[in-house]
Amino acid sequence: MINNYIKGQVLNFQNEVIGRISENFEEGSIIHFKSNCTLESKDYLAIICEEKDYSELQSSGCEVPLFVTNKTINLSEGDVVKISERGELKVLYSTKSNDNVLFITENCNHRCIMCSQPPSQKKDFDYLFSLNMKVIELINQDCESLGVTGGEPTLLGKRLFKMYDEIADKLPNTIVHTLTNGRAFSSNDFCKNLLASKNENLLFGIPLYSDNPAQHNYIVQSKNAFEQTIKGLYNLASLNQRIEIRIVISKLNYERLLDIAHFIYKNLPFVFHVAFMGLEDVGHATKNRELVWMESTEYIEDLSSAVEYLANFGVNVSIFNIPLCNLLPNLWQFSVKSISDWKTEYLEICENCKLKEECCGVFGTSNKVSENIRPYIV
Repeated sequence: MINNYIKGQVLNFQNEVIGRISENFEEGSIIHFKSNCTLESKDYLAIICEEKDYSELQSSGCEVPLFVTNKTINLSEGDVVKISERGELKVLYSTKSNDNVLFITENCNHRCIMCSQPPSQKKDFDYLFSLNMKVIELINQDCESLGVTGGEPTLLGKRLFKMYDEIADKLPNTIVHTLTNGRAFSSNDFCKNLLASKNENLLFGIPLYSDNPAQHNYIVQSKNAFEQTIKGLYNLASLNQRIEIRIVISKLNYERLLDIAHFIYKNLPFVFHVAFMGLEDVGHATKNRELVWMESTEYIEDLSSAVEYLANFGVNVSIFNIPLCNLLPNLWQFSVKSISDWKTEYLEICENCKLKEECCGVFGTSNKVSENIRPYIV
């Protein structure tokens, strides 16, 4: 897993520092100091170094904010990091990552039974909005895609669209993939904000956990969620937005996977992509394990029927988060290396597997992984 969080000690810090990593000693950047480096200026936001280089740096009389850690620093030119006055370094954007996101809020209007990141009611909108706008300013122009997630991003209101416009200005070629429950788009007034947005590179990933309204509402623990989500999907389609449907598979809905596929094909023919997703056993999913967890090998026939049904009708369909050894060979072509790089892990038993390079692995953050993982060695 990629380490996107490092603990260390700080000197000369009054407030947190947010900046872009420079290996070329650019002024106004955060410098990664290494042995035998020569500081050409003191006009840096901060300097980070490993303990083994600290004495050399100290002898230079450094007075700018300094972060020192006993961990190995693995950062690259163009990474965006935040260093707090408490001695915490967090990577906000990594040039080497496949899953950079802008985190909007911990608040959510769903309480999904299997949510991997249970929501809170923190008053975090103002701080995170300011932080994200700063990150957008610092991201390299060659950024191919950027996620927008939470919590529920649409709870940010009109400022979400201000963020979209800022991305359009600073990163005009970047695809913006927003993970949202879609309910806010059931409001015509909310959709007017999207209509006015100048960002033409938006993609919305929206969960649909059942074709049955009562079952979907139970899984997300919110009344009228299904109806609002479906209306939101139609409103987004009317605005020519690209839509991805996400179906997290659990013990609660696996028997209806084919029914969900039928529903999508017949009622949502405009969707750009459909993703069937394995469960991450963390957060509410761990708390409710008896209710939601099951081995993917137990629902594999249901999954196969649903995926092949959609594929046969030309729908762009994928499988996320399920190792290849837990899938039937006919499903391998739909499998995607979908787990965020900082979460991806391969078990010891996977080391000699011939399919490792093509496999998504497992969630390193999961409290439970499949008991049926086996290497392909022929």
